Parts: sequence; C-alpha cells; structure tokens
Amino acid sequence: MTSTLIAPGTAIGKPAHRDPNVLRWLAAYTSSMVGDSVYYIALSWAAVQQGSPAQAGAVMAVSAVPRALLMLGGGVIADRFGPRRVVIGSDLVRCAAGLSVAALLFLTSPGLWPLALLAVVFGTVDAVFMPAVGALPARVTTRDQLARVQGMRGLAIRFASVVGGPLGGLAVALGGAAAAFGLAGLLIAVSVPLLISVRMRELAVDDKAEAGGGSADAGDAGDAGEGAGGRGAAPGAAVLGAPDSEARGAPAPAPAPDKASARPTTPLGDLKAGLRYIRAHRVLAPLMLAIALGDLGFVGPLNVGLTLLADERGWGASGMGWVLSGFGVGAGAAALLLTVRGRLPHAGHVAGWAILAGSVAIGALAFVPGVPAAVGVALLVGLLAGLSGALCGALLQTQADPAYLGRVTAVSSLVSLGFAPLSMPLSAAAIGAWGTGPVFVGSAAVCGLGGVVALCVRDLRRAELPG
Repeated sequence: MTSTLIAPGTAIGKPAHRDPNVLRWLAAYTSSMVGDSVYYIALSWAAVQQGSPAQAGAVMAVSAVPRALLMLGGGVIADRFGPRRVVIGSDLVRCAAGLSVAALLFLTSPGLWPLALLAVVFGTVDAVFMPAVGALPARVTTRDQLARVQGMRGLAIRFASVVGGPLGGLAVALGGAAAAFGLAGLLIAVSVPLLISVRMRELAVDDKAEAGGGSADAGDAGDAGEGAGGRGAAPGAAVLGAPDSEARGAPAPAPAPDKASARPTTPLGDLKAGLRYIRAHRVLAPLMLAIALGDLGFVGPLNVGLTLLADERGWGASGMGWVLSGFGVGAGAAALLLTVRGRLPHAGHVAGWAILAGSVAIGALAFVPGVPAAVGVALLVGLLAGLSGALCGALLQTQADPAYLGRVTAVSSLVSLGFAPLSMPLSAAAIGAWGTGPVFVGSAAVCGLGGVVALCVRDLRRAELPG
C-alpha cells in the first residue's frame, strides 16, 4: 500500500478533467462520498428501529463531538504522514466498521450501543479524513488545475447527495439496515484500490527538510512527498516571500520555516506552527474569517430555517423538496462552471461579490410568495453560494503551502462543520421568538459580512487563481 508511482515534478499537467490520474482520484472520492450518504441513511433507519426518536437523534448527533474535538489534530496527522496514506487508512477503518455492524445486525438485534459506537468511530475517523482529503488534490495535479479539481469535487458531492439517498433507501427496503450498512462499507472499500493506483507528485527535497518532522526513511522512498519528512511545497508552487511575486503585485504569503532550524517536531508543535502560519498569512487569515461568517449565516436558514419556513407557508414536504432541489441545481451549476473553465479571473473579487449577492438572496427567501418563486430564489442562492464556496476553496488550495495544507484544511473544516452547525438550534429558537423574516434577514447580514471582509482586505480582494 505504501508503494507509489511518482509523477514527474516538473511535468506540465493535463487539464484535470482529462487526466486519468485525477479521474482515478475523483472516482475514489465519489465512491467514498456515496458510501457516506448510504451510511447516514442506514444509521438513521437503524437508530429509529432500535430506540426512541430522542435516542435516535442522540445517536445521529454523537459523531459530531469527536469530529469537532479532533479536527485540528487530524490536520497535523495529514501533514505528518501524508494525505494519501491517511485517506486510505481512514477508508479502511470506515469500511471495516460498517461491515462489522452490518454483520452484527444481520445476526442479532443488539440495540443502540453498536450504532452509537459506530457513530463515534466515523466521527473520529472523519476528523482525520477531512483534512487529508483537502490536502490530497495538491499532490495529484498541478497548481494551475486546483481550481478545476475543486469544481470536480463539488460535482462529486452533488452526485453523492443525489444518488446516495435513494440507493440507501433501496438497500433498506430490500434488506434492512444490515444491507444498507453492508452496501456503504463496500462502496467505501471501492475507493481503496483506486487511491492506491493514484500517482503522487514528487515534492522538492529541500522543501521536505523545511517541513520538519525528520526525513523519510528508505522504506518510504516510494511514497515521496507523503512521509513525515515530505510535507514541503510542490514543485512549481510560488516560493514564499519571493521578490518576483511582490513585483507582480501578488500578496506575499507567510514566511516558510527556517531551514537552519529544521529539526524533528512534536504534533503539538506542528499544530501551533500551522495556526501561526494561517494567522500570519495575508490571504488565508481573512479568507478563513470570510468562510466562517459565510457559513454561520448560511447553515441555519438553509437547514432548520427552511423546514420551519415551509411549515409556516404551508408548502409541505414536497414544496420544501423542490426548494432544496433548486438549491442543489444551482450549486451543481457553479461546480460545473469551475470544472469547465478551470479558472475565473479576479477570484477574490468575484468570491466577495458572490457572497454579498448570495446573502441578499438568502434574506429574500423568507419573503417570496410561493413555491415556484422560492425555487427560483433557492437556485440563485445555490449558484452564488456554490460559486463563492468553490472559489474560496480553490484560493485556499492554491494560496496554502502544501506543507501546511492539511492543517489549513482542518481549520476551514472545523469552522464549517464544527462551529457553523451551532447556528441551527439558535436559528430555530430565534424563529420561534421572532418569526422567519427577521431571522433570515439577520442570517443574511452575517453571511454578507463575509463578503465585506473579502472585498475590504486588499490582499484577499486581489487574490488570483493560477492559470
């Protein structure tokens, strides 16, 4: 599993959507995401069958705790041991856990405890898996293709959400929760051989030494760029603080580690170094704030808020489904645009205005008269939110030194998946007190602040995607 074919570091890459290496990675990621969707269907169904609604809700929520607590540590692990190894190991653990619970449910009726344990295992593994997934694209393609890969990843997520739900429901209908868990495990297992076949781009020797954590031993020579000593910048990436980058008007990122002080580091030291790197970076620091504000203002209204709005307006479950479909189509269109174009000029500028326009559409959603108008507004929200999200993700990928990309992704994921969901119960309570209109407008204002940050911070506003 540790042997890897090394793609030439200086080769000019193909367009990502025509590169078999990237397509193998995309197939692995898509299979894993579809397996995740089936897993959540299986877990929710099994929990409802085995316990009360309150107990089922607790089982569904328990995975969020280890995910939030361990996410930053997961970023350190991804950078120390290499994202491909971490993703493969995570998928193996998730596959084994899902198949074990499937066998247990097939043989007996064990109650809720194995489901709760499975949720904890998945949440713990997700804390490592998500940062590694974010760091992996920089190792399989060139910098100028990372924006296109971000669009392809968005399409994979949309495909998984559309296909995974019905597939999980069909498995439950045919064979119960045991069959659904088994199917989820098999889908996740498909990603492992695909990931093993993906070639990693070689990282420069000097950069490996800079990243800290020692040098790779002979046994890891085939995994160049992924071991504890292979966390440096990819060939062809902009040199941090290089004078020519300033001459072109590009923001100078935070300085790279001092080569003279390179020495083995501790995981805690790596974590602190990653946080210092983000804080000192003239693009990543404001980008993290813009992402946090955008997610905090977006998650509440488009989750619990939409359900309460549909109930208040009498749209029913079908009407809410149509609105959600409109959002999904818009987000998919944005991902497709980035996949086809590969690069949009003035990325920081466009992302800021897209966040602002999307926030206006979020506020307007509470005041539309009927389902057709709500679907149209939701499509606009999805398009703008998908565009700004994809651009922010692409800027994060291209601005961060690969030595820190796992930790950078961990911070971004913690904001999106750890803090932003906290707005859902707050949104529900606020809607109960003041109604949907004021809460949607307030959430839109918070989301819009992310766009203000993106447009007011010069280095982020002027940030460009390579191409």
